[in-house]
Amino acid sequence: MSLKQISRKEKGECGSCPARESWHSRPVEEPPIVRHDPYAALRHAGFRNYLIGGFAANLGRQMATVAVAWQIYQWTHSATALGLVGLINVLPLLVLSLPAGVLADRLDRKWIIAASSVGIAILSILLALVTHFGVPTSPFLESANQWLAAFARAFEQHAGNRAMTFDQPALPVIYLLLFLMAILRILGWPSRSAIIPLLVPAKSLSNAVTWNSSAFEISTMAGPALGGFLLAWVGFPAVYVLDAVFGVLLAGLISQVRYATPPVPASPDSRTLRGVLAGVVFIWNKKAILAASSLDLFAVLLGGAVALLPIYAAEILHVGPIGLGWLRAAPSIGAFSMALWLAHRRPLQRPGVTLLWAVAGFGVAIITFGLSPWVWLSLIALFFTGVFDNVSVVVRQSLVQLLTPDSLRGRVTAVNQIFIGSSNEIGTMRAGLMAAAIGPVPAVVIGGMGTIAVVLGIARFLPQLRTTPALDKLKAD
Repeated sequence: MSLKQISRKEKGECGSCPARESWHSRPVEEPPIVRHDPYAALRHAGFRNYLIGGFAANLGRQMATVAVAWQIYQWTHSATALGLVGLINVLPLLVLSLPAGVLADRLDRKWIIAASSVGIAILSILLALVTHFGVPTSPFLESANQWLAAFARAFEQHAGNRAMTFDQPALPVIYLLLFLMAILRILGWPSRSAIIPLLVPAKSLSNAVTWNSSAFEISTMAGPALGGFLLAWVGFPAVYVLDAVFGVLLAGLISQVRYATPPVPASPDSRTLRGVLAGVVFIWNKKAILAASSLDLFAVLLGGAVALLPIYAAEILHVGPIGLGWLRAAPSIGAFSMALWLAHRRPLQRPGVTLLWAVAGFGVAIITFGLSPWVWLSLIALFFTGVFDNVSVVVRQSLVQLLTPDSLRGRVTAVNQIFIGSSNEIGTMRAGLMAAAIGPVPAVVIGGMGTIAVVLGIARFLPQLRTTPALDKLKAD
């Protein structure tokens, strides 16, 4: 046998022997490619019901919000009157959020959502009736208006706000109805957020959060624009009635939902003070959630300019109610565009770093809007506030939903609601009062600069956010 034959035989290549592969010549088995399904959550009927109902309800709310803001400003010509809407909404938020979280962990979440939605619908009908028919004047309503006027005069130092009037008897009633709506909304909100993990399997949760954000942004985009057109053509009562119809639709759809994941019973101590505060303790220990929520809280509190859009539409850009609708819609157009892009790409691999850059971009866009004297530039700036804000919403909601056990989701969502909701409402009040004192443009610009400062502070003092793993690798302990 030749050396060549011996060499071939050692290698298993002998012509008379069965072919044998050496260990290093065997093909390496590669793991199967897992393709990202952008519509995974939408394949579940319960989530589709929730998504459609939530979209309709938020569409109605956004229409009603732009209508109420325009109505109050037309009645009063007061930035402080707009700021008071934020105060009215934040008081129930601070008092009732934690109890509402306990309810979401102890009771069936879908029935809490249905009940609160029907209650808000009834109040929307009352809002339409009061607006259409008015209310008879009375000493009590006159005193209430005098108190509101005195409160406003304490802040209305800007020269452009001296034409304010508080002589509509229905104004205090409008504020009362808004206060009752805020109570019901706060009681239902933890359940609306915490129900999502029950409607889809765990592997589809991140996708569900993204689609829920997308539906929210579409309704927030379409609602103000539609509300502006309806105000111009059919008036305030029609907007409020449509809001009521959409609230009833949510109640009907959510009541038919069947859970894909069974809810986990709340811990036995959920009725105790320690149980009520369990969400606070959890967020404090989860520094990534704490950082994301704190970032959103202070950024929105300082950078929110939505409350001042009626002033910009009427006094600076001169675009009227239809233009106001488009100004309100522009952020949501940007947010919807970003939401669609996020839904069709793999989950963010560096969510914390992305969040920091997004909020910084939000601050820059707010400053641009505040300084802009042109409608087209204002719309572009507001568009980008929505683009950046949607990244913040997706990252924050994903962290809360993916890192929180279901038995705690209601209470953790309630605490997160205090962070986010209070920033929105206190930000509304902050913007209104600051605009009354120094003017709308400085109020917006200073807020945008404060947003950028907050980003630098969070990046420095809560570095855990920057090292957060990819969203598709997160899971509850």
